[in-house]
This record gives sequence, structure tokens and C-alpha cells, in this order.
Amino acid sequence: MINLTILSLLFLTAFTRCSSTPALAPESTHSGAVPPISDTAGLDPEKRARRLLQTTPIIDTHIDFPYRLAERGVWPKAGFEALALRHPEGHFDYERARKGGLSGAFMSIYIPAAYQQKPPGSARALADSLIDLVHAVARAYPDKFAVAHRADDIERNFQKGIVSLPMGMENGAPIETLADVAYFHQRGIRYVTLAHSRDNRISDSSYDTSRTHGGLSDFGRDVVREMNRVGIMVDVSHLSDQAVWDVLAVSTRPVIATHSACRHFTPGFERNLPDTLIRAIAQKGGVIQVPFSHHFLSTESRRAFRAAEARMKDQKINKESPKARRFMEKQLLHAGFGVRHVADHIDHIRRIAGIDHVGLGSDFDGVGLAIPPDLADVSMYPNLIAELFRRGYTDEEVRKVCYLNVLRVWKANE
Repeated sequence: MINLTILSLLFLTAFTRCSSTPALAPESTHSGAVPPISDTAGLDPEKRARRLLQTTPIIDTHIDFPYRLAERGVWPKAGFEALALRHPEGHFDYERARKGGLSGAFMSIYIPAAYQQKPPGSARALADSLIDLVHAVARAYPDKFAVAHRADDIERNFQKGIVSLPMGMENGAPIETLADVAYFHQRGIRYVTLAHSRDNRISDSSYDTSRTHGGLSDFGRDVVREMNRVGIMVDVSHLSDQAVWDVLAVSTRPVIATHSACRHFTPGFERNLPDTLIRAIAQKGGVIQVPFSHHFLSTESRRAFRAAEARMKDQKINKESPKARRFMEKQLLHAGFGVRHVADHIDHIRRIAGIDHVGLGSDFDGVGLAIPPDLADVSMYPNLIAELFRRGYTDEEVRKVCYLNVLRVWKANE
């Protein structure tokens, strides 16, 4: 039996090194033409990660920055755009995105399921407002941000040192007629998560036991076909298993799961994908983007986070305070969960479906404090890249995880 005290000390030593330098930033601030791609083999994992990110953009398919600002009443107040440059209370901003190598930050246009119970047009109005927020940020800082409408925009903006802001809509509730699909494409939406935490007119949700449609509705099948036609990627995260199978049967284009992990590590948690669906998505050319939150990583990490939340409540710590973040980091560090557990999910998808079918979908700004301390914001992607190198991944494999896989699916849907 391995001595648990020794294991704890080893983990604490490794994490102390990581947390003292929260992110392994690229060696130089990138601007201008992309340097020639070079093999980084032979470097230690940290240096190798920094070197690779000089020539490799990262695409993260799910960041809840717009709704976070709206939820806190920041948007549409004058000057809100400055939080896109530096927002220490959140997970995303320009300063940390550049430090972490994030070049394609899919802004989630999140529509709470409660809007499905409001008068017609309410969900669409919220979606339009959040889309306006993203466009306002890009207009305010055109040298730093740009709304990305096509896959090629990511690499083009990367060459200029600009962070691309493509948009995806989380919850298809604003789609009330088929004409709305083309409308939201025109507004810049490039994927739609068909449902969220409750069944809607389009699809059943993994969180809802009602199983209203037994998968996709007839309207939902028409929506998928129309998304294929206009060029919007279908996102199967949050859907019931049967709904995902229905999407795969209807869609003529590869699909994505923008922030779904592996049910292999969370038995009984339908929000994560079983191996059968991971393989089926891959067989149709799709990609599963792995999230970072403790909600998804393992049954044990979910239990540890709930216990830490209870202790925080007992101590009457305001969960929105800096003290709460420090408290949670300490608790989760003690529990031993971190970047290596995210890498376990990437490993699993690579093993059962192939390296061409895995990417990154952090769920930053959408999961509160349920984030590993060594992947706590957008400056810390290099810690994950270094972990993949420690596990024997090649430069080309890491580039596929960082951006090439999702870029391929995006182009296939255009």
C-alpha cells in the first residue's frame, strides 16, 4: 500500500510550484506573423508548452463571460467594456487570455431555462442583448478583440495578436420558428446547444426526467436540418442520451459537445457522455470538448466540492467574496483534484475515439468556484498543455486538442 502522507506531500509540492506561477505564459507576447512551427521535443514540459503556444492558438468552446456580466447588472452600464480587459472577479479577460494563449474564446450566449416559461420573444430578446454585449466589446477594443464569423478568422486574428470572440448559444429556446435559425446565424451565432437544464420545444435535457419528446421533437429535427443548411454547428452538450442519438441520425454535418466530459468517471451522471456516444460522435467526424469543472471530473471530485461548499456555508463565507475563492482553493488542493484529472478525460477520449475528436471547453465563468486551483482561469491553459506533454503527447496531437479539431468541424459546417 502506498503511503498517503507521502502522496499528499508530493502533490502539494507539485501544486506549490504551479500555483506560485499560476500560468505558464508563452515565452513572448505574440503579434505579427506566426513564427514557423517547430518541434518542441527535448524541452521540459513547461518550456515545451510555452514554446508551442507561440505558434498555436487555443480555442475554448464555452466561456460564460457575457451572461456573467449581465447577471451582475454590469451590462449595459457605461464603461462595462473595461471588464473585458481586466476582470479579476471572473475567469476571463484579455490580459489573462493573452497570458494563457487563448485566441478563440467562444462567448456563450446563455439562456436560462426559466425563459422558456416567459412570454414569446423573451428568450430571443435576452439572446440579442448578450450578442450586443459581445459586439460592443469588440467595437470598444478593435486592437484586442474581434467577433469571429468564420473558422479562418481564428488563425488570421491570432497572427495579429487579437483574441477572437466567436459566439455559441447555450439553449435553443430563442429559436421559436425555423426562420430564427438563419436570423441568429446572421447575428454571429456559430453553434447552438439545443437544450439546457429543462426540456424545451427542440429537445429533451439530460437534467430533466420528464422526457417530453423521447429525444428530439419533430421541430427539433427540422431545427437540426436548418442548422446544417445555414452553417451553425449542433452542440449536443446538456442533451439526454436519446436526443444525442437522434441528432446523430438527423445531422449531415459533424457535431460538437462544447463542454461535456466522460461518464466513465461519473457513473450515473447523464450530463457527461457515455463511451458509446463518444465513439458515435467521433465516427461522424465530431469533437468532444472537455470541461474543467469539478462538476464533471469524477464522482469523488463532485462529492469533495459539495463538502467544501457545506463547510464554507457553515463558516458563513460569502461565495462571491475573494475569501471564498481562497477558501475553496485550499479545500480542493487538500482534496487533491487538479489539472491531471482534466487530462484523464482527454486521455480517455483519445484512447476510445482517437486524438482527432477531443478539444477544450472549460465552462469558465459558468461554474463559480468549482474549478481546479491549477486551472482557475484563462491564464492557466499552459498547465494543461504541460501535463499532456508529460503523458507523451506529441506537438501535433496537442495542436489538435488546442484548436485543429474544432476548427475542422467548424469548417465542415460552413
